[in-house]
Amino acid sequence: MEVADFHSACSSVAPRMSIPNTTVYFSDFVPTGSTIELRDNDPSCGRPSQFVLEDICRISMYTSTSNRSGLNLEVWLPRNWTGQILSTGNGGLSGCIQYEDMAYTSALGIATVGANNGHNGTSGKAFLQNSDVVEDYVYRSAHTGVVVGKAISKEFYGKSHTKSYYLGCSTGGRQGLKSVQDFPEDFDGVIAGAPANDFSGLLSWSGRHFGILGPPGGPSFITEEQWTNLIHTDIIEQCDIVDGVADGVIEDPNLCDYKPERLICSSVTTNDRPNCLSGEQAKAIRTIFSPLYNSEGELWFPRQHPGSEDAVTRAMMYSGKPFPYTADWFRYTLYNDPNLDVTKLDRSDWAYSKAVNPFNIDTWIGDLSRFKSRNGKLITWHGQSDGLISPANSERYYNHVSHTMNIPPSELDDFYRFFRISGLGHCRGGDGAWAIGQTLRNIEKIQLDKEFLDPDRNVLTSMIRWVEEGKAPDTLFGRKYVNDSMALGIQSSRRHCRYPLRNQYHGNGDSSLPESWTCR
Repeated sequence: MEVADFHSACSSVAPRMSIPNTTVYFSDFVPTGSTIELRDNDPSCGRPSQFVLEDICRISMYTSTSNRSGLNLEVWLPRNWTGQILSTGNGGLSGCIQYEDMAYTSALGIATVGANNGHNGTSGKAFLQNSDVVEDYVYRSAHTGVVVGKAISKEFYGKSHTKSYYLGCSTGGRQGLKSVQDFPEDFDGVIAGAPANDFSGLLSWSGRHFGILGPPGGPSFITEEQWTNLIHTDIIEQCDIVDGVADGVIEDPNLCDYKPERLICSSVTTNDRPNCLSGEQAKAIRTIFSPLYNSEGELWFPRQHPGSEDAVTRAMMYSGKPFPYTADWFRYTLYNDPNLDVTKLDRSDWAYSKAVNPFNIDTWIGDLSRFKSRNGKLITWHGQSDGLISPANSERYYNHVSHTMNIPPSELDDFYRFFRISGLGHCRGGDGAWAIGQTLRNIEKIQLDKEFLDPDRNVLTSMIRWVEEGKAPDTLFGRKYVNDSMALGIQSSRRHCRYPLRNQYHGNGDSSLPESWTCR
């Protein structure tokens, strides 16, 4: 479309829309380089504005999902449309549209959908006494969003999309797997980062950390200073060299058998607690780095990975307060009691959560044959320094699918590939080469240039090439920018291996360069 045609088409499209159970609020032309002020966005979402990288038609609407629930949706339609459509995901318990992902993918010419998961803000309070809002959160928001988005795209452009994609991390990763499992016709390619599946086990595992460490000042509590300057430093000292080079990044934490006992205070250092640990503290660390089992010895959730003690993990997991998502889920969804004392949750509550599993939020179905038969493609990836969702859970799910479908990894790779990203925390950020093209958040001075979008160096364009050209990725290329700013250049880069292979330094050259590493 010419600029004038696109502009007028955008301003006139809202009255023409006839989507069931949907009210269109507005359709606005937003030119390249504009900043959208998100004044109605819940402050807890932390997204007061969004910079727009290319011309779009921004359409905002509300879709009712029942007589007491509904979704706020946005569809961003790029002027230079490729024919593709993509849905974005959410995080935590939140009802926050991830506008940064919408700006990213619409700038690539992809019609992009975002939804608020059926409620506003990061709290789970909207779930209280309303199973319809829970249903929106579990699956209905993501499914409804792509159905509505496809209809709007067709109305605006006058023709159907060619291929559909999904991009999400954390809860967004779980939403992507839910689509693959229950709505295999929704997407041709799904990228599910750090997926929060086995949700009941995950929130039980997250919630147990308060019981292990206790409140500040207790005998097992570990201060932020101890986590940062003592324990993390000791973990790196013990386990970094396992991959062949001391570079500050643990390539495969599965190989790290961390021993905190060497930090226990001696009789000489008893009064120097910031620089040593009590026996109770060392025992707490051992428990944190151990899996969660039920009373019958069944695995409920894998262990925390050593090396994941970043600021986000310390603040949410180790602060001496109950994990907020666990607290909200049990208060507002499982027990419908906003006054529930979540400091007393125990194995009986974890078992109850597993038994209830509302709308199968666990998202643990291992038979993906319907998605495979449609020639769908699935990429999962997980940061190996993720302290909010154990990376071992993604390995566990990959193996679960392999065993359920009775096919080895060599055949599973035909449609499902899993990558372990060393030095990446939860979804974004970290000490390693974490930027794989999964998001633009946490990256300053963004430049969507040819190098960044190269399918050999970007997980999104790599997925598009796999779906549309049949070339599957063998590795995912990661970058660590200096101070996480593109303008300052690349500090290190790495090709992250396809599971079950792992990266190994081969002993020649600069370890910050990808050619110094081999998948084995």
